[in-house]
Amino acid sequence: MKKRLLALLTVLCLLFGPAASLAENVGDSLVVGMVSTRTTEIRPLTPQEAGMVSLYSVVYESLVTVDDNGIPQPYLAEKWEESNSGETWTFTLRENLRFSDGSALTADDVVASAQYLLTLAKNEEAEDNGFYQTLRYTISSISKADERTVIVKAARKYYGVLYSMTFPVVPASQVEQANPLGSGPYVISAFEPGSYMQLDANANWWQTQPQVQQIMASFFSSNKELITAYEYGRVDTAFTRSVAAAQYKSGISSLSIAYNTRQMECLLMNHQVFPMDSVKVRQAIRYAINVNQISNNVYMGMTLDSDAMVPSNSWLYDDSLESTFVYNPDMARQLLEEDGWTDLDNEGPLDKIVGNDRKHLYLQLITYEDPDNDVRYETANLIEEMLAEVGIGISKTTAVSYQDMQSKLQSGAYELALCAFQMDVVPDYGFMLRKGNTGNYMRYVSNDMTDLIDQLRTCENQTDFAYASMAIQQQFANDVPLICLFYRTGSVLTRKMYTTVRNIREFELLRGIEAFGR
Repeated sequence: MKKRLLALLTVLCLLFGPAASLAENVGDSLVVGMVSTRTTEIRPLTPQEAGMVSLYSVVYESLVTVDDNGIPQPYLAEKWEESNSGETWTFTLRENLRFSDGSALTADDVVASAQYLLTLAKNEEAEDNGFYQTLRYTISSISKADERTVIVKAARKYYGVLYSMTFPVVPASQVEQANPLGSGPYVISAFEPGSYMQLDANANWWQTQPQVQQIMASFFSSNKELITAYEYGRVDTAFTRSVAAAQYKSGISSLSIAYNTRQMECLLMNHQVFPMDSVKVRQAIRYAINVNQISNNVYMGMTLDSDAMVPSNSWLYDDSLESTFVYNPDMARQLLEEDGWTDLDNEGPLDKIVGNDRKHLYLQLITYEDPDNDVRYETANLIEEMLAEVGIGISKTTAVSYQDMQSKLQSGAYELALCAFQMDVVPDYGFMLRKGNTGNYMRYVSNDMTDLIDQLRTCENQTDFAYASMAIQQQFANDVPLICLFYRTGSVLTRKMYTTVRNIREFELLRGIEAFGR
């Protein structure tokens, strides 16, 4: 890594000169730093890392985008029409769309890109990387009516079809190729895995040319290396989730911009093991955890509230439930007492007589190792202390590998698990909460919840979708299938300022750059 980094810095010096001289070329170039360790090929339809999607977003475009409020908006498609009560969606492409080589972007390319993803989704041996997978749940077929018209047959009457139309569009002949052509404001002109990627302005872009003519993305193996590079001026801008970024404040020569991620930190509870099969025990655990303390002390405030799988800045968030999720250790103790738990031996964790046996309220908590910092392990230790305050003991907190964590979740060989999930733009409740679904690692069974999710999946308009979503959150608050701690936020650290700062989202960190300067 050190050799590759040295080589990259040499290249950057040849291209741009010393870091201090970059200010003299305002509007010409931008050096961006980010963590990338697994991406070996440029495959926008099947990205290997979440961070790479922010680069792909300025190279590859989609039929539909999502605005700052989470509402679908036209992009490559200038409009869409719904018919047959949401069973058919007709998308009309803008005129004169072109890929970076000047060739026309047509309905054939849209159909081929979508069909490639659908084919992969049906292949059980294909890696499910979590991107654009909702296509398989929302559409049954996609076809063209003419060169500018795409017809989508929905798997069911469902407003959420629009969110599935955010997949990248590449040429039909290149869907299986690495480094396909794109239609966005930039083209990828050079790429060295684990080292750098060079993006140059696309002369054939259908919108106004970006003022930043060249973006050099420099890759690092950890957030620690990335932040060090920023401190020493080796990159103009750093994209990072590291809590170490919280120390940087906006000033005269540097700007810190928070961005939202889709990473939900949560505590899973296995409902098939005693005593997590009791809703009162699960509710007690929720009331016993001081989420604000974890956010402030461990994550340095780099979080966004999330009570029921929905981030608090979402148009779907039900703020009427906030009082249900507040820290209340007295309520936790009351619920445990109502469930029959008392300290029979006056020696610590609570006890309960079940049949002829005395059960101790001892649980095992697992989390997984984090290569960049120990935030999850610190969080696990805090949770252990908080639970002890209400009489719940943690017999052992273990940090396992990511692979071991996946194995334990899939097999049900756990009691409590502290982990994280990459969520969709609109959280897919069914993935984690519907009875029998593969993502329901909690073994949560609720016919009421399953019915509510099925109802959500038949909503035909935005208003009904919002009401159905809030009904799910109400059921979530009652049942406590899992505990949502918060969504992570990241930081854009930059010396070359964004002239227009908006609600920056993780997968569009570079989209919208028009100019920058001191």
